[in-house]
Amino acid sequence: MAVRPILRFPDIGLKTVCEPVELFDQRLRDLSDDLLDTMRAAPGVGITAAHIGVFLRVAVIELGRNEGVRHYVNPEIVSVSDDTIRHVEGSVSMPGMTDEVIRPKAIRVRYRDLTGVVHEEETEGFLAVCIQHEIDQLDGIFWIQRLSRLKRERLVKRWEKLRK
Repeated sequence: MAVRPILRFPDIGLKTVCEPVELFDQRLRDLSDDLLDTMRAAPGVGITAAHIGVFLRVAVIELGRNEGVRHYVNPEIVSVSDDTIRHVEGSVSMPGMTDEVIRPKAIRVRYRDLTGVVHEEETEGFLAVCIQHEIDQLDGIFWIQRLSRLKRERLVKRWEKLRK
């Protein structure tokens, strides 16, 4: 479909809480196709509609071409494990910047597919981290908010230098 422009940190849109999808129509499928094309071009493994300035609860994740594309519409975390995992995260909205984030190791997520059918699945490890990261973005929480204040301030300073 189309590669769309990505909002860059600190764009206010990245703090916007996204609205639930109510129409499961061709426009939703076109948006999802554009998200996939945009994510691959970035490159990244996950992207939300908010990253391109469309404030709907839609996320696309592709951990690898062999693993297939996952579409999450109106995703919500139902439960999380007590065990945690450390993983290096970044964002298509802040390319080149990464840091280690601690999140629950396993989650149960409920979401709809592109046709509106409800699904629920348990996942752990990297996929669980990616889903949590993208749901945070749909909730207006940019990933660096999960860092300590000191780490966040250092990362933002590096980002500002890189952009100049």
